[in-house]
Amino acid sequence: MSREECKRLDQADVLRILFHPRRDNTPDDEQTVRFSVADDIEIGGRFHPADKDAPVILLFHGNGEIASDYDMIAPFYLENGISLLVVDYRGYGKSGGRPTVSTLLDDALAVYRQTGKGLADHGYQYSRLFVMGRSLGSAAALEIAAEAGKSISGLIIESGFSNPLALINRLGGPSLKELEETCGFDNLKKIERVEAPTLIIHGEEDFIIPLEEGEALFKGCKAKRKEFLSVPGAGHNDLIVRGLRQYFKAIRKLVSG
Repeated sequence: MSREECKRLDQADVLRILFHPRRDNTPDDEQTVRFSVADDIEIGGRFHPADKDAPVILLFHGNGEIASDYDMIAPFYLENGISLLVVDYRGYGKSGGRPTVSTLLDDALAVYRQTGKGLADHGYQYSRLFVMGRSLGSAAALEIAAEAGKSISGLIIESGFSNPLALINRLGGPSLKELEETCGFDNLKKIERVEAPTLIIHGEEDFIIPLEEGEALFKGCKAKRKEFLSVPGAGHNDLIVRGLRQYFKAIRKLVSG
């Protein structure tokens, strides 16, 4: 997938649908991290460390969230012996710039590369790095997983989409009939290249990104070790609330495998 294809989605009507940035004006603290992704652009994030030898999940959140929203969820990861690093997009949280489709994918790769060095420099287990994407973040996570191969320990997709144009239409965006189905967030093609163990989680009552899209990603995934978890009664934004126990049981199984 070329960046030129991605840039075809960088039009105002599409960006308005895909991105809902929100600022985080709270003071920096020990959890605050930053990544340089361009000469004058930094991406902000939040790092919640467990033990130095604990597995680390690099998480890309949904389009209406910011990294600090996960301050309330991070304790569940820590209780399961997992460090959590949540990263924002341009224009979100403490990040500079404005979000676009093409920069989201480029920035994800830049953050991934810097994460490995940063973890190693601070004595954390870079060899146990997992990448996770929720909703919109599935595109960022799959971009990394497709490029990194077996360099990552595993991939987690929560409420991810397989068909970007259908998603844009469901959210009220333009029909984009001039674009091919594979343009932009080409998640189905990318997941065919994933080699790392993969977990896909989806709510059975998700009406924003239907269950069938998660199933399509699972079917297309060529990883030798993969698992699909559907959560009964869960929609797009309440997977943890509806299925807390099975949610973390599945994640724990992946990271301990």
